[in-house]
Amino acid sequence: MKLGIRILNVSGLLLFFKLFSCAQPLNQKKIYTKQDTLRGSINANRDWWDVQQYGLEIMPDILTKTIKGINTVHFLVVKGGRNKKMQIDLQAPMKMDSIIWNNKIFRSFKRSGNTYILDFANYKFIDTSDKKVPQKILQSVSLKCYFSGKPREAIRPPWQGGWIWEKDELGRPWITVACQGLGASVWYPCKDHQSDEPDKGATISITVPDSLSAVANGRLINKEPKKKGTTIWTWQVKNPINNYNIVPYIGKYTYWSENFIGETEKNLSLDYWVLDYNLEKAKKQFSRDVKPMLTAFEYWFGPYPFYDDGFKLVESPYLGMEHQSAIAYGNHYLNGYLGSDLSGSGWGLKWDYIIIHESGHEWFGNNITTNDIADMWVHEGFTMYSEVLFTEYLYGKEAANEYAQGLQRGISNNIPVIGPYGVNKEGSGDMYNKGACLIHMIRQIINNDSIFRKILRGLNIDFFHKTINSKEVEQYINSKSGINFSKMFDQYLRTKQVPVLEYKIEGKTLRYRWTNCVKDFDMPVYSYYGKNRQLIKPTQEWANQFFGNWIEAKEFRLDENFYIKSKKIN
Repeated sequence: MKLGIRILNVSGLLLFFKLFSCAQPLNQKKIYTKQDTLRGSINANRDWWDVQQYGLEIMPDILTKTIKGINTVHFLVVKGGRNKKMQIDLQAPMKMDSIIWNNKIFRSFKRSGNTYILDFANYKFIDTSDKKVPQKILQSVSLKCYFSGKPREAIRPPWQGGWIWEKDELGRPWITVACQGLGASVWYPCKDHQSDEPDKGATISITVPDSLSAVANGRLINKEPKKKGTTIWTWQVKNPINNYNIVPYIGKYTYWSENFIGETEKNLSLDYWVLDYNLEKAKKQFSRDVKPMLTAFEYWFGPYPFYDDGFKLVESPYLGMEHQSAIAYGNHYLNGYLGSDLSGSGWGLKWDYIIIHESGHEWFGNNITTNDIADMWVHEGFTMYSEVLFTEYLYGKEAANEYAQGLQRGISNNIPVIGPYGVNKEGSGDMYNKGACLIHMIRQIINNDSIFRKILRGLNIDFFHKTINSKEVEQYINSKSGINFSKMFDQYLRTKQVPVLEYKIEGKTLRYRWTNCVKDFDMPVYSYYGKNRQLIKPTQEWANQFFGNWIEAKEFRLDENFYIKSKKIN
């Protein structure tokens, strides 16, 4: 991201954020193609195999902006039989050069748009679907996929992503990738669907000139000098990881580390890789925010989900991304979002937005991942709410409420938050602000932070390292809270309508009802009569409430923690 964006005021930043934070074009109808379906659905060429591990070896050519590499795809056969076809995703102009299977060249594959279809004609994979078999035998298979090409170059990372071939302030190469939404298949062959993470993680080997460092996810397990002035850096991720989170960072990095002892009393290594000339600024900024962030998030969400792989911040030539155990940091060591507060409350200027937000994704997005990107509000809504919880942990509930209320200003209500399923299509960029506001309202209605915290921690325990759907999260919250929020979820996630509370004041009687809402919408809401706060339970039918001896009804107002509209009827 270019530094020029910093001249925008808060309103301008909010507009920029909404337009480019994975939001789709406003009110634009799209005709979905076969390629959309191939990418977005689990079809017959995808459902019979389960990725276990990726073994990536990449060799970037900085001068030509090309890469070549190998991805060894380890998988289990979960649905056996003959004549299987296999879909491997690799977007043009990248190409598959060859495939090795059973130590032989595999020739039966052909391109279909942004995919390759491998044909295992007449080969019988072990059948694991027979329920009469007392103990299923899962066949373990590996394919070595050789690939090369000039990958798509990012236009406006991370929102319009791809490979980023930049130079630092001293003119030295500074290279990385951002591909959420666009997909990891923009640069390496994989099963490019969020529902299938490599269960046993990945290894990433990167060949770079000796003068540069190469950083990736997980832990450094080998650094091997090679001929012609190059070095291979090999990193290992032990935990399941989203395809788009696997990234290389290449640059003139310097490194330091510290330790964090969390609530489990285990040691978590905190590793920081920054450009050499930014070392002192980075030490000041990271040391101030990282440990308080981890303390706050472990309190609210439970232990950091990837102790085995460590926690890393890596300086990047764009704003930031939640790359698991190797978070991209490009906020220029400023407080807020490039120096501005997205909430407009002032509280967002007291901490570094990218450190807090992108780290929040380690719990929501990386630990808990949605099967379909249509449900990405689970990633972004909960993570944006982590900003509220971090503010509360440091500055108190009133500060958190002010921050949450400020997020309402960034909601556009252009299209529903949840997008169409099976076609690799996100919903509205409102998944951030509106998703966070929805969670904040649910918290108000539960009105018991002990229960609310148990729900957040329970999500990260019961869905630990799993891929899920929005409905599962919704049902979980309903079950654990004892409150049916289903109509709220439908209203705020599946429509773009903002509910309107119509009310009349007749003497000391208040009359009210919900309009502009889904059928049977019945969200309770807190209201004030002067300084008195009371829960009212409107439905779509007019209801009465008597004020009695309370302060005059003309001072009636709604709690600002609720994202709703009101309309007084005379």
